[in-house]
Amino acid sequence: MSYHEKMMQNIKTKVAIIGAGPSGLLLGQLLAKKGIDNIIIERVSPDYVLGRIRAGILEQGLVDLLREADVSDRMDEEGHVHDGFAISYYGTSYRIDLNELTGGKTVMCYGQTEVTRDLMVARKENGASTYYSSTNVVLNDVDSASPSVTFEHEGESYLLDCDYIAGCDGFHGVSRKTIPEEKRTEFERVYPFGWLGLLSDTPPVSDELIYCKTDRGFALASQRSSTRSRYYIQVPLTDKVEDWSDDKFWDEFKKRLPADTARKLVTGPSIEKSIAPLRSFVCEPMQLGNLFLVGDAAHIVPPTGAKGLNLAASDVSILYRLLCKVYNDGEPSAVQGYSELALNRVWQAERFSWWMSNMLHDFKDDAGTANNLDQKTFERFMKSELDFFLTNKAGQEVIATQYVGLPYPQV
Repeated sequence: MSYHEKMMQNIKTKVAIIGAGPSGLLLGQLLAKKGIDNIIIERVSPDYVLGRIRAGILEQGLVDLLREADVSDRMDEEGHVHDGFAISYYGTSYRIDLNELTGGKTVMCYGQTEVTRDLMVARKENGASTYYSSTNVVLNDVDSASPSVTFEHEGESYLLDCDYIAGCDGFHGVSRKTIPEEKRTEFERVYPFGWLGLLSDTPPVSDELIYCKTDRGFALASQRSSTRSRYYIQVPLTDKVEDWSDDKFWDEFKKRLPADTARKLVTGPSIEKSIAPLRSFVCEPMQLGNLFLVGDAAHIVPPTGAKGLNLAASDVSILYRLLCKVYNDGEPSAVQGYSELALNRVWQAERFSWWMSNMLHDFKDDAGTANNLDQKTFERFMKSELDFFLTNKAGQEVIATQYVGLPYPQV
């Protein structure tokens, strides 16, 4: 044993979770409720994690999972159930009635930041260990029966011995990169535009979300609560946040809303503005030995279909139930089915998000590379397809079924 190894603090747990975003925290909470010890290692501070402005539409599956984890009280009190949403197609609005089209299913409007906050409070209350602001995180021997994690925290070096590692550390984290390149296949589509998002303490312009396809580009009227709005417009990747004053954003956003909706828009100072690039990405497989990739560590979806956090939640549900089979049912081989179970649902969500993005965005500068079609042909195909899906109940049912979320795999 080297001198450095002797100086390390040695700790042990059953499941090491890399990343204290909502997926890592939710997995930790669910495991703790079943008596499965876990430790979370996070590279940034709690305040930084809570400062991330992300999605706010929760599928029924995630709502149910949060209730199972006993972290749903505030969501149930403050969240808003949405029975439907609208697609404005060059100024003509079509309402997708989720409740009617799916036999009673809905979605919940409740911000990802609030989900994360609730999970942080629950973890603190149950006394589970989280090492925030950790550095030099390295995953060791993941393809063995004795994986471990080494990291540094508050000037101390740690060796964490564990049975399993859940990589919940996002697209840029260490987990996926731990899998050798020759053992993973990555699929990626980078879109030629981004979403400029503005958060403001203003009442939402609509009780439900409005997705807008216009000749000026895509826009989305979303919300976080009855007093806080989140709005987006499609912008070129060359744009910078500094190019967009609040007044310029509001002026452009109004032009992309249906006229009757634009007249009701309440504007105000932005709390936050940012530009998010759009990407479709999948890593296969989602596991190597006793390392399991969860959420953005394994896949990214464009936000058009509201699938990012929800897709991570389905990964959490699968891995949590498989680990329960290992520890509580004595089935150690159960976890080997994780990647196949997760990827089946991942690709369904990827396809839906890709389809929604194709339908609703302006590809004028990239139509040829979008689908190997010239711009005119691509736009005409998209118009014909959207005409069908919006004006036929069967088409609306397809949209609604996927928007509320496909069932979680049976484990």
